[in-house]
Amino acid sequence: MNRRDFVRAAASATAGAYVMGRGVRNALGQTAAAAKRREVSIGGRRVKVIDVHCHCVVPEVAAVVEGTNLANNTRGGGNQILGPARLQLMDQQGVDVQALTINGYWWYAADRDLARRIVQAQNEGLAAWVAAHPDRFVALASVALQHPDLAAEQLEQAVKQLGLRGVSIGGHVNGEDVSLPKYDPFWAKAAELGVLVFMHPGGADNILREGALRGRGDLGNIIGNPLETTYFFTRLIFDGTLDRFPGLKICGAHAGGYLPSYLGRTDVACDVRANANCANKKHPREYFKKELLVDTMAFTEEGLRHLVAELGVGQIMYGTDVPFNWPVTVDLILNAPFLTNAEKEAILGGNAGRLLRIAS
Repeated sequence: MNRRDFVRAAASATAGAYVMGRGVRNALGQTAAAAKRREVSIGGRRVKVIDVHCHCVVPEVAAVVEGTNLANNTRGGGNQILGPARLQLMDQQGVDVQALTINGYWWYAADRDLARRIVQAQNEGLAAWVAAHPDRFVALASVALQHPDLAAEQLEQAVKQLGLRGVSIGGHVNGEDVSLPKYDPFWAKAAELGVLVFMHPGGADNILREGALRGRGDLGNIIGNPLETTYFFTRLIFDGTLDRFPGLKICGAHAGGYLPSYLGRTDVACDVRANANCANKKHPREYFKKELLVDTMAFTEEGLRHLVAELGVGQIMYGTDVPFNWPVTVDLILNAPFLTNAEKEAILGGNAGRLLRIAS
């Protein structure tokens, strides 16, 4: 079976499973009623809500890594496995389209051949689900970033052959900064294709000493994730990656980490620190006018207001971290008194729609 036939067959199977799922009866023999879909309107006009921060897994990858030292990474998955529950949750939240990504980036430890097979299974699985639900989902490709030339090849294949709309990457590759010149083949391909790069952190283990965030509070997530995003953005700026590839569009998860809240200090570093040795051609703030974007994972009205004030509406996209349980809803944007109707629509879906090529 070639790749196109595989995607079609998988899409048909997925669609069939979904139809069957909607007809499942409970213990009393009653067919569960579908939850009413929330439709979001602004100024009396229906708008499309696009969630750019959505996680999932492709269970078929388990067979690829069976018997290898990476097998444990595919166990579980829980509510990250796509099925009828995901669509029901979207309907409840008022989300029309999810941009799916596979998180964790554990395959960055794989050799070239295994990494190729892992990524192929993941991207074909994503394409199959999207093909079964084309009006509700788009997907961002996985790539084997530890092999930059292979990652470039995989990204082009995913976009041109499988119809994926961008790519998801981690904040580092086995501790290495992705702003290093060795990763330029990947960045060059992302810029050439003009697709969104969504970066998701993994606890800042590339920055902190082991065990630094142990203890109460899940600090690896609460502090580590935004810290890793902050460091990732800052390296791309100061190491000149964004100048070498000016066509890049990169979204940093979790509201861009701490950088938008401390942008003033970063913005003057190259001017006042003689030892800064900056390779960037513009002040850091300038990259948030074109290349760098963030999601809305700021949780509070004041947090959102600050993002808008520092970065501008055009660099912010709606994101929820689904299926993880964070208090992020469309109401944060809908009720924001400092946003116009046009700005609310841009954040909820307009900005993402343009980058991901989703019709309004």
